[in-house]
Amino acid sequence: MAHIDAGKTTTSERILYYTGKTHKIGEVHEGAATMDWMIQEQERGITITSAATTAFWNCSGQKYQINIIDTPGHVDFTVEVERSLRVLDGAVATFCAVGRVQPQSETVWRQADKYHIPRLAFVNKMDRVGADFLAVVDEIHHKLGANAVPVALPIGAEDTFRGIIDLLDRKALIYDSESSELVNYVIEEIPESMKDEVAEWRGKLIEAAAEFDDSLMEKFFDDPDSIGAEEVRAALRKATLSLKVVPVTCGSSLKNKGTQFLLDAVCNYLPSPLEMDHIVGINPYTQKEESRAPSADAPFCGLVFKIATDPFVGRLAFIRTYSGVLQSGTTILNTRTGKRERVNRLYQMHSNKQNPIEFLEAGDIGAGIGFKDLRTGDTICTEKNPIVLEAITFPDPVIGLAVEPKTQKDLDKLGVALSKLAEEDPTFTVRSDQETGQTVISGMGELHLEIIVDRLKREFGVEINQGAPQVNYREAITGTVNHREVFKKQTGGRGKFADIVFTIGPADPDITGLQFVDEVKGGNIPREYIPSVEKGFKAAMENGVLAGYPVTGMKVTLKDGSFHPVDSDSLSFEICARQAFRKAAPKATPVLMEPIMSLEVVTPEEYMGDIIGDLNKRRGQVTDMDSKGNARIIKAKVPLSEQFGYITTLRTLSSGRATSSMEFCEYAQLPGNLAREVIEKAGWGKGISGGNDE
Repeated sequence: MAHIDAGKTTTSERILYYTGKTHKIGEVHEGAATMDWMIQEQERGITITSAATTAFWNCSGQKYQINIIDTPGHVDFTVEVERSLRVLDGAVATFCAVGRVQPQSETVWRQADKYHIPRLAFVNKMDRVGADFLAVVDEIHHKLGANAVPVALPIGAEDTFRGIIDLLDRKALIYDSESSELVNYVIEEIPESMKDEVAEWRGKLIEAAAEFDDSLMEKFFDDPDSIGAEEVRAALRKATLSLKVVPVTCGSSLKNKGTQFLLDAVCNYLPSPLEMDHIVGINPYTQKEESRAPSADAPFCGLVFKIATDPFVGRLAFIRTYSGVLQSGTTILNTRTGKRERVNRLYQMHSNKQNPIEFLEAGDIGAGIGFKDLRTGDTICTEKNPIVLEAITFPDPVIGLAVEPKTQKDLDKLGVALSKLAEEDPTFTVRSDQETGQTVISGMGELHLEIIVDRLKREFGVEINQGAPQVNYREAITGTVNHREVFKKQTGGRGKFADIVFTIGPADPDITGLQFVDEVKGGNIPREYIPSVEKGFKAAMENGVLAGYPVTGMKVTLKDGSFHPVDSDSLSFEICARQAFRKAAPKATPVLMEPIMSLEVVTPEEYMGDIIGDLNKRRGQVTDMDSKGNARIIKAKVPLSEQFGYITTLRTLSSGRATSSMEFCEYAQLPGNLAREVIEKAGWGKGISGGNDE
């Protein structure tokens, strides 16, 4: 995992080559990387979908199986990093020795923190001009707040970078970048000029490890030279697994330097599935916590973390097995639907190729076919031992695009293609605009939607016309209102009746969606109708009252109501809640919210004034300025609506020398005059009283 262009895919290609998985190194810049198999990835030289593979490596006389997922660096495809981290036990965070800790490095680091993933740091591109290994280690400390401890030091830098020093074994590995041998290095003594530096950093390494091992600490104070390399590795492993230390190594993947040492570090410091804690989930029937041991003898449970469509085998569900064994041809339970699913075939994945296998056991990652209704984040398990694991959370899309098929015959194909793409990617959504009847696709950014449109043409053969990108606004309620809603309908025979009294207002901090509180006393509304009231409010929130955008967070406290013994039913209360929202929300001071992006621009100093002036025009707020070498770094928060086509403007302002990266930050209230424009454009809110002046 890493920022764009730190060298994730290049490193993955070297790992596949040196583990004997491939016999030729595929280069990203030549469009020949094994892990970048999509046509769009090969043309653009970027990773779009995460690719999984399995390799084997011998370390200290033992054979290890390593399951690897190569993830994208672009923020538009952040879902791929999120779901990979949810199912993996460890991560290699790759950093560019020149760019150091970049914005997306911080994002993926936070995602790894969220899932408590032990990680290693690999400082790549040590051969580039401006490479500085210790500066990267320092930034990992300060920017990411991690206890980065080098386990290797580079020998030279830039064009003199020729190898690394193993601090624990005190030996120099000198690489031959031209050699195509699987062992392309020789072991030598440490260069005389580096002995003091090695002694200093080895001392720091042992000190960091000794903090987590009392016997090592005693030896460290008595006689540091008596400490063996294996003792330090064991203590360092313990510290890495408890997220207290991040071992750092370095190399140059493009020049074939440092890959084998990185593989040894993965085996030495990252966890095996057996060392991970028992996976904890909820029993769907008893609602109590249960745990599963990471063992082949425990009952089977696994998590579906990705759905992919393969032109030859159909719908592939990628599965991480946490406990037990999943046999090909067996039947399992999908806890989301409560239905049984049959596993027709199982495969071990190697990028976009499938190798058939008979079973997956605890710790394995593979793919299955034959499932009728599996989605990303579903838990699958044995029927006798049901369990629901924590699902994967995905960010909401921030940008939309209206699309229509060019010909009538493309109409059906478009619907099928969009539903398949939405199944694969949870951050890609499709909806019909009720006012215009248009199909609107939404995603995480302009590049995300560009790739989707390209895939529609190439993979599904659908030619489409597209509108200009639109911002996905949200609506929020800022005031509190008490309201009573009575729904009556008499059509001859049995009618419809529901009556609810409630308070509507903003949700508590950190709560998104509907916060529903039931305070009905004395059975004025029967218990079985209360979930229908909640369902009605939840459905109504999808279209706000100002411009039809979804409402972000809302608190509804149901206080009282009444029912009719004959005419009341669940549907009456659901319809009543929907109507109540329509009438009460306009009085609760609704406002429009717009997505605000975190922008980072790296520019030569002479263009700084023009760039900041341009950001001010775009309603941007500069939050921080920093310098790195000769470059200046500007950090700002800018509304997404002002950022379309920004990269072209930035190139013009800086003669092509500045670069920028942007990611979603938060939703903030849209100023009144701009909100009125959005509402008028949407054609909503006509005749809605109260709250519109905002």
